[in-house]
Amino acid sequence: MARRCGCATSRFTLYPRVKEAAYAALLCFCLFGSAAEAGLYTSSDQIIVLSPENVESVVVNSTAATVVQFYLSWCGHCIDFSPHYKNLARDIREWQPAVQLAAVDCSAEENKEICTTYGVKVFPVIMFFPAYSKAGTVGSIDKGLPHDVQRLRHMVIDKLEAHSDPWPPACPPLEPISQTEVDSFFETNKVQNLALIFENPDSYIGREVTLDLLQFDNIAVRRVLSTEEALVNKLGVTEFPSCYLYYPSGNFTRLIVNYEARTFYSYALQGLKGLVRSGKPPVVNVNVTASSSERQWKSFNRSSVYMADLEAALHYSLRMEVAAHTVIKGDEMISLKNYVNALAKYFQGRPMVVNLLKNLNSWLQNQTGDEISYEAFKEILDNTAQSPDSALPKSRGWVGCQGSQQNFRGYPCGVWTLFHVLTVQASNANGSDPQEVLTAMRGYVRRFFGCRYCANHFEHMAEESMSKVETLSSAVLWLWSSHNIVNNRIAGSVSEDPEFPKIQWPSPATCPSCHTVSRRGDHEWNRDEVLSFLKFHFSSDRILTDYLDDESHVLRKEKRKKPIDRRAREAPDLAMPSLPLQSTVPGEEEEEEPQDEEEEGGQEAVAADEMGGGRSEPNSWAKPKMVVGQRKEQIHRKPRMRVVQEDIVDLDSFVNNHYKAKALQLASGSRVKRRTLKRKEEQEPGPVFGLGIELDPGLGMVALEPMEADNDLDLGQKRHWLQKRELTGQYFDVEPSHRGRWMFMLSIGFSKLDISLCVILYFLSTMCLLAMYLFFKNRYKLRRAKLPLP
Repeated sequence: MARRCGCATSRFTLYPRVKEAAYAALLCFCLFGSAAEAGLYTSSDQIIVLSPENVESVVVNSTAATVVQFYLSWCGHCIDFSPHYKNLARDIREWQPAVQLAAVDCSAEENKEICTTYGVKVFPVIMFFPAYSKAGTVGSIDKGLPHDVQRLRHMVIDKLEAHSDPWPPACPPLEPISQTEVDSFFETNKVQNLALIFENPDSYIGREVTLDLLQFDNIAVRRVLSTEEALVNKLGVTEFPSCYLYYPSGNFTRLIVNYEARTFYSYALQGLKGLVRSGKPPVVNVNVTASSSERQWKSFNRSSVYMADLEAALHYSLRMEVAAHTVIKGDEMISLKNYVNALAKYFQGRPMVVNLLKNLNSWLQNQTGDEISYEAFKEILDNTAQSPDSALPKSRGWVGCQGSQQNFRGYPCGVWTLFHVLTVQASNANGSDPQEVLTAMRGYVRRFFGCRYCANHFEHMAEESMSKVETLSSAVLWLWSSHNIVNNRIAGSVSEDPEFPKIQWPSPATCPSCHTVSRRGDHEWNRDEVLSFLKFHFSSDRILTDYLDDESHVLRKEKRKKPIDRRAREAPDLAMPSLPLQSTVPGEEEEEEPQDEEEEGGQEAVAADEMGGGRSEPNSWAKPKMVVGQRKEQIHRKPRMRVVQEDIVDLDSFVNNHYKAKALQLASGSRVKRRTLKRKEEQEPGPVFGLGIELDPGLGMVALEPMEADNDLDLGQKRHWLQKRELTGQYFDVEPSHRGRWMFMLSIGFSKLDISLCVILYFLSTMCLLAMYLFFKNRYKLRRAKLPLP
């Protein structure tokens, strides 16, 4: 006993060897476990699948004892035993540094040599290999295989206790401790806590809890038999089993649990302050940040669900993971439709998020093609069309799912929480299909979830047991059970947050009634109580809305977005040049618009904005124009003189801008007309708005073009209407006369006033030249007439 005590109690000083063994086991699990997809076991079962490539590294010269099952995949008895072996692997997950489970399929041709080497002829059979076994060593065989996890667990403990030299370095001592050893324990061991489990000699609880705490530092667990009278009397122990915490000062306290059983002791001891897994960094105080640049910790209630986490999970899944697929088709299309449909039916969130999910689902279900682009999906998701009261805000960080470090928890926690909420809401809504939500989740995880290794594990669980779900309540429990299987599998991995260890949830402290013990003292789940707890915990009326932006604020931000115009999307390369607007003469007053019309128009715009209409607000430079047939109230004002500044045109730059504008005009199919300089009260009622191009011949001004409501006007009526305007242009779609065509070519870049001045100047210059010609001609004749006589 002294040898084993010395070796095991020094495991804290021999930590590098323990760490090496744990990492070796994890490496074998990751490298070789996923290789076998055939057979009865996979890497998801936390059982090492042996093959000719890895059998020696797992069995020969290993620092951990190894339990190997030899089986035939077609054998009925082997198939019947496999669920119990899987449950054993999950039950003793924390024992892995000391003992590991493996299996080999002897029906596979490549494994025939392995089974022949170890002389296995009947199946199934379990063989125990001690630590540091040599090549060719045949392990001890247990022919009778109990179909009971507790008996299998006790069998493993018996094999460990019968272990010959050398003792597995990671395994603590399993024999009872005496009072003398307790008195000197803290002198030879640097731990903060010593847990003493008092039990009867035939009890396995002390040894089980000792192995359960194997991977935790700062604690040691020892069993004390009821026959150790000196120690029993010193602590005043009257019940067996019971657990006491012994301190270096000599004080002790009894550990209070709901049931005096293995699982309850392990839960309580793992939750002691200062305990961390071997190799994990100590838990940091995340409540205080060192600087403002670091992530701010949000205080939260660990027993509550937060809407911020649910919306963040939706944001990440729909905007990040689905976005990785630029084109969605085939099975991906089906999975996305099922996923969004489940969200639209059962997500009980804020009204604006629910509205958006329903709009998204309606659009997605109406897609009859074989594929869609994510860009089209994103337009609906981002509410580009400005549907009223619909928005999915971007994530502002996790709350209940935040981790002690940036890379811990987060999205995996959020997506699990979202799935739990959906299954509970489907159960409360009395859905018709018990597997509706589970099928949607399975398809999403398989097609879109970023972690492929995790997705494969989830698919394996679904293939194995999801077909057994026949009621809505069983769907809730199936997801809960699967979540605990995943927690068990990744407990102690590098992805586990030391502040939030992976445990079987809910813990006895969270839901005492969810846990019970069997007649033989083994832990059992009260599934009825678990179902009640899950429906209460994930009910919509208990979801907290802390750390969320106000819904009205989010909707106002959504309304500020400009909807994307279709014609602008169809011709993105045709950009209109930015030209300066015509300025007025300094000191000149602009014409005032009727105040009542402005106020009325403003009220209508506000009303349309509150309704969430799809039209954007007009630009500041585009003044609204009257609709054809609408009578404008005549406003009598004292006329005032207005001086119009003449345009100075750079013909070279104008030609470039003119042809760019003309290209846009041809692309949009809109009619282009020159801007009128007529006073507002003298204009005829304007036409209806349409997106077009209005080009000032002198400046190339771009604006909203009024479209003619009556396109059946004859040419004479149009000319009559045009002649009533002082400086009005012509529509390009009206065929000009031969003379008009020449006048149009000559008038490019000039107003009618410019042309009139030019004609006058040309006429005056011609008259001047003619006068000069006549003057000099007459003068020349007079000179010739006065020649001197001879």
